[in-house]
Amino acid sequence: MTRPGNIPAVQHTESLPQPVTVSIARTVLPGRTRQASAWAHAGQELAREWPGYLGSGWVRSAADSDEWHMLYRFADADLLNDWEQSEERRWWIDSAAGLVEITRVERRTGIEGWFAQPGDVHLAVPETVVPPRWKQMVSIFLPFFPLSLLANFLLHPVTQDWPLVLQVLLATCILTPLMTYIFLPAATRLLGPWLRKRRS
Repeated sequence: MTRPGNIPAVQHTESLPQPVTVSIARTVLPGRTRQASAWAHAGQELAREWPGYLGSGWVRSAADSDEWHMLYRFADADLLNDWEQSEERRWWIDSAAGLVEITRVERRTGIEGWFAQPGDVHLAVPETVVPPRWKQMVSIFLPFFPLSLLANFLLHPVTQDWPLVLQVLLATCILTPLMTYIFLPAATRLLGPWLRKRRS
């Protein structure tokens, strides 16, 4: 089916699975820093063998801070849920009694966590998980350029006499949801091994 002016109708498409990054702020109890470090490392080793695991790490807000931000990333929400409901993780969490206390939990899907402002603690996601900015740029450019070219080709016969601001507005309204829900998740999934490759 096409719309007037040969503009193709956007078909309903199910959302594709997206990677999920979980950030958990934990307060390490006084005098338990070394034990907490060993505990966090053990959790990484357990998660590393779990299906869908993409990376994990932790960072302190400051050298003398008792608050640790622990992050882990899985390929999609279902695989993340499998890990979070597993006996291995339950045993690991239970073993932290007297070491740490959870203060905050956040979840971020897709690549929204990659564009945090400088100084944001979420920038501390391990390098095996978060690509450098130039790779982020490439992963956005690759789907956006052909999609933008196609949109302009299809819309031009209809909008060529419109004011420029309305032409841009219409194209933006069409391209933004397509990029957000279809093309960008597909591109990041296809480029996943390259995006997550450890930096030299």
